[in-house]
Amino acid sequence: MVVLHRVRVVLLLFFVCGSLRDALSFYLPGLAPVSFCEKDASGKDSDVPDCKSVIELFVNRLDSVESVLPYEYTAFDFCADQAEKRPSENLGQVLFGERIEPSPYKFSFKNNEECKSVCVKPYNTEKSEDKAKLDFLKKGMLLNYQHHWIVDNMPVTWCYDVEDNQKFCNPGFPIGCYVTETGRAKDACVVNADFNDKDTFYIFNHMDITIFYHVVENQAAGGARLVAAKLEPKSYKHGNVEKPDCTGPPMSLSNKFTGEIKIPYTYSVKFVEDKTIRWASRWDYILESMPHTNIQWFSIMNSLVIVLFLSGMVAMIMLRTLHKDIARYNQMDSVEDAQEEFGWKLVHGDVFRPPRKGMLLSVFLGSGTQISIMTFVTLFFACLGFLSPANRGALMTCAVVLWVLLGTPAGYVAARYYKSFGGEKWKTNVLLTAFLCPGVVFADFFVMNLILWGEGSSAAMPFGTLVAILALWFCISVPLTFIGAYFGFKRSGIEHPVRTNQIPRQIPDQSFYTKPLPGIIMGGILPFGCIFIQLFFILNSIWSHQMYYMFGFLFLVFIILVITCSEATILLCYFHLCAEDYHWQWRSFLTSGFTAVYFLVYAIHYFFSKLQISGLASTILYFGYTMIMALIFFLFTGTIGFFACFWFVTKIYSVVKVD
Repeated sequence: MVVLHRVRVVLLLFFVCGSLRDALSFYLPGLAPVSFCEKDASGKDSDVPDCKSVIELFVNRLDSVESVLPYEYTAFDFCADQAEKRPSENLGQVLFGERIEPSPYKFSFKNNEECKSVCVKPYNTEKSEDKAKLDFLKKGMLLNYQHHWIVDNMPVTWCYDVEDNQKFCNPGFPIGCYVTETGRAKDACVVNADFNDKDTFYIFNHMDITIFYHVVENQAAGGARLVAAKLEPKSYKHGNVEKPDCTGPPMSLSNKFTGEIKIPYTYSVKFVEDKTIRWASRWDYILESMPHTNIQWFSIMNSLVIVLFLSGMVAMIMLRTLHKDIARYNQMDSVEDAQEEFGWKLVHGDVFRPPRKGMLLSVFLGSGTQISIMTFVTLFFACLGFLSPANRGALMTCAVVLWVLLGTPAGYVAARYYKSFGGEKWKTNVLLTAFLCPGVVFADFFVMNLILWGEGSSAAMPFGTLVAILALWFCISVPLTFIGAYFGFKRSGIEHPVRTNQIPRQIPDQSFYTKPLPGIIMGGILPFGCIFIQLFFILNSIWSHQMYYMFGFLFLVFIILVITCSEATILLCYFHLCAEDYHWQWRSFLTSGFTAVYFLVYAIHYFFSKLQISGLASTILYFGYTMIMALIFFLFTGTIGFFACFWFVTKIYSVVKVD
């Protein structure tokens, strides 16, 4: 009954969290709705205050599921607007490789257009510069690179029918498509039966854009808000390039073609009033059309409930067994009884003996604490909707800023535990806390950035941003770490409930399941089991460019992961202490930290079974970034396991009578 009550409470909190997300996710600072009005008969803007008449379309970087390398919009030589400045980007957008730029696609509100020319791009294959541009464009079509357009901070979607008569709305759409030498149509080529020439590229050079809006009732003079933007990519050769008519055969680029060719880019736009969609829920049609959404929610809920019940069972078994142990130990009257007794009480004089490599363990604990608090706060704000997909780059920006500001608890925890371990090299401890783990992550990230620079990818961080990251690290995080370490060393060491013997007790021969390695390997299975479903969709969002928006479930999985890591590690720690093995400090850290190894194995399986990534650079980038995630996950889970075992060991040895 207690477990069932806990399940109900957790689920109630989750649904409240989800409700808050729905209510708050789009009414955020910097994301206020924008009103649009049509021009009057003379062509002048409307007199309604704060009401725009021109709708600007922005373009983002192009990416592909077959390559880790994103590229800027201008890298493919599309029509560009050089006159306007690029909108400012936050730190998270830069880290994720987003490069939002203005485009020449500009629409007057409620002014429909038919086959309007944007620009014409001429190419001469005999010129090396033109040939290189054309070859790069073909490479983009071959690897299925996707456009990402933005209108009113909302993705322009390409909606098409999928299986079971369902409609899928993709926030990206392809550059074009390729028909192989065997006549097999790849990817987007199946949308048009006219794409049938072998060894030929077909470029989508025309867009049929439909913008949906609703009129705000309490606003004067017909002010309206945009609630959806959809398009259908098409390919037209156009009989007259200078005066396009959007008729004729598709625009083809054969590999065998030589000479001059002109690619005209055109668009049509129409405005449709929609009274059913509210501005606050205008992202719903995109999120609800994500593939297998219903299956995903059911699977996650099923997994979470199972883990909750399993965790409750483990907790009840531990409490009942421990209660009997403590009662038996406290009822012993003579020394002879104590000598005949066996179990975890016999190692009370060694259980708090400082571990080997205590310096490294304390540094890991400090960095793990920093990551744990950062993750909790970030997911909490994301659960409330402040880091929704509409607020671009906010998730990564929040995580980085929090990590920088949480240097103080990292330094404090590392110093406090290092002092409790009997360490005296406080300078080395604080320097390692400030530089070891962040340094490994930065070194990996810098190498990945060098590869991106070499490939000319938009994901390559500019030099100025790299300097800014170093400044945040050295000028804010490092001083805060020193401050935390100062207060940590200033306090007295953690007092233990029992004294430590001068001579270490000999550890008896252990059975197979109480040896270190089997226990560590078994300890990571249960925590990984509660996250692998969410892990699949998180990896999809990173590498397959699908939107991730279920932060309510993710926050709940985070809580379950903490509980599972704690209880699984405590359970194994209890078995080891009963077997008179008192080396629990490193083992508790590695037991739950081994979940990161399962994460790494799953990421390798995901790469070979789910992704279509090709190329050496993309492969190195995938595994390079995966190693960063695995290290962060290792520190996080390991720290949770250690703190849980430290609390458990302190608690049980403080309630037994020791002579």
